[in-house]
Amino acid sequence: MELSSLVDSALVESVVRALIPILLAALGGLICDRAGVFNIALEGQLLVGAFASVAGSFLTGNALLGVLIGVAAAMAFSSILAYGSVTRKAEPIVLGVAMNILALGVTSFLLVALFDVQGVFQDPGIVGISKIRIPLLADIPWVGPALFNLTLLGYVALMLVPVLSIVLFRTPLGMRLRGVGERPLAAQTLGVSPTRYQYGAILVSGALTGLAGAQLALGNVVQFAENMSAGRGWIAVVAVMLARANPAATLGAAVLFGFAEAVGYRLQAHGLAPQITEAAPYVVTLLALLLASKYFRTNREATVA
Repeated sequence: MELSSLVDSALVESVVRALIPILLAALGGLICDRAGVFNIALEGQLLVGAFASVAGSFLTGNALLGVLIGVAAAMAFSSILAYGSVTRKAEPIVLGVAMNILALGVTSFLLVALFDVQGVFQDPGIVGISKIRIPLLADIPWVGPALFNLTLLGYVALMLVPVLSIVLFRTPLGMRLRGVGERPLAAQTLGVSPTRYQYGAILVSGALTGLAGAQLALGNVVQFAENMSAGRGWIAVVAVMLARANPAATLGAAVLFGFAEAVGYRLQAHGLAPQITEAAPYVVTLLALLLASKYFRTNREATVA
C-alpha cells in the first residue's frame, strides 16, 4: 500500500467533514466546563439532535427547519442535566451517563413509532444541508475544497473557535462565566448568579450539540441510523479534557480525532478489517489522554520543585 494512495486532497476533505460534529459538540462541552459543569451527556445530546433534525427535515421538507428542530430538541434534552445537576445538585457524571442511555433508547423507540423502520431511516423526503462554495478560495489545491466548500454549519463551527476565545478571555461575560466555574462563592458575593450562568451554559451546550447532530445527520449523510453518534460525543468530552477547555486547543484535538476517523475509513477501503479501522479514533483518544496526562503531571512536578 503506497502512502500516496492514503494521503491526498480527498483525505483532507474527509478529515474536515469528520471533525465538524466533534468540534461543535466539544465547544458545547467546553462552555459547560468553564461554568463548572462537567457535561458527559454530549453523546446523548448529539444523538437526539441528529434524530430530531432528520425528523424535522422529513416532516417539513426544509433542511433549515430540520436543523432548528434538532437544536430545540437537544436544548430541551439538555435541560434534564441543567435541572438535575444545578437545581437538584445531582452528580452530573451519573446523570450524564443515564441521559446517554435514555437518548439511545428514546431515539430507537421513536424511529419505529414515527417512521415504522428499524436500524436506518433513509428517505428521499429527507432534505440535506447544501454546501456553500466560496469562489476562488475553493480552488486552492488541497485545502480549498476542504475548507471553502462546507455546509453553513461547517463554517459556523470553524468561526466559533475565535469567537469563543474572544468571549471567554476578552469580555466581561466570559470573565463572569469563568468565575462561576472556578470560584462560584466569590462570584455570588459579587452579584453574579452561578445558577443562571450554569443553566445558560448547559442550554448553549445543548444548542451546539444539536448543531453537531444536524451536521452529522443532514450534512455528512442524509439519514438517521440507530446510535449514529457512534462515540463522537465521548470523543468530544475527551477533546475538552485534552485541550483543558481552550477553544483553539479544542480545535486541534478535533482535527486529531477527525484525522484518525478519516484514515480509518481510508484503510478500510484498502481491505483492512473494519473492526480495526473503527477502533482507530478510540485508540488515538486513549494515547492522547495518556500523553497529555504525563505532560501535565511532569509540568506540575517541575513547578512544585
